[in-house]
Amino acid sequence: MSTIFGSSIGRKLLMSLSGLFLVTFLIIHLSINLLLLVPDGGQMFNVAANFMAMPLIKYGLQPVLALGFIVHIVYAAIITLQNNKARGSAKYASGNNTKDVMWASKNMFVLGLTVTAFLIVHLVDYWIPLQITHGAESITIDGVQMHNAYALVNAAFSEAWRVALYVVGSLGLTIHLTHGFWSAFQTLGLSNSIWRCRWTVAGIAFAWIVGLGFAAIAILQFAFFQ
Repeated sequence: MSTIFGSSIGRKLLMSLSGLFLVTFLIIHLSINLLLLVPDGGQMFNVAANFMAMPLIKYGLQPVLALGFIVHIVYAAIITLQNNKARGSAKYASGNNTKDVMWASKNMFVLGLTVTAFLIVHLVDYWIPLQITHGAESITIDGVQMHNAYALVNAAFSEAWRVALYVVGSLGLTIHLTHGFWSAFQTLGLSNSIWRCRWTVAGIAFAWIVGLGFAAIAILQFAFFQ
């Protein structure tokens, strides 16, 4: 097993599987965040956020999610360094000058670092005060006391610079996904001349839906929910 995952193909396989796992997380995360746009004072969002903080998820699924991020980031770094080492000076002659290669596919590591930096900001803004320091104010909904996650997010999105930061982070995630989505299926052997085109189109559509979704939430919160 160690030999398989120590090989080039094994590393790409792990990065692809972890990437698709994180895609599932993005769908769930976006679905919950869309509740921020429900004009109910944040009740639905707070209930959903409180559910995601329950012990089974907090101590069961969250560590798995964190492991998924770590595996994806670490193996992405390893593969990028190995590819750069293998190409050597040739990467300057044929890498960024290759016209038939998507820009995102040539800059996945840089895009990945952008998304990682955005993730760290996101954790500092919300995850730490909600689940570590418990610095967020409390609210009672239907007799259940919980953190007022909505107030925390709403306050953050009252600042134009922070909204701009989230829009830029969402754009970086979008571009990263345009290549990563179809590439994962290709690595898993679920692609050929026909399905490569289909996965590419599906990946671009998915990437922009997710990216624009997150960006729109920040912008609409700033414009209409303050």
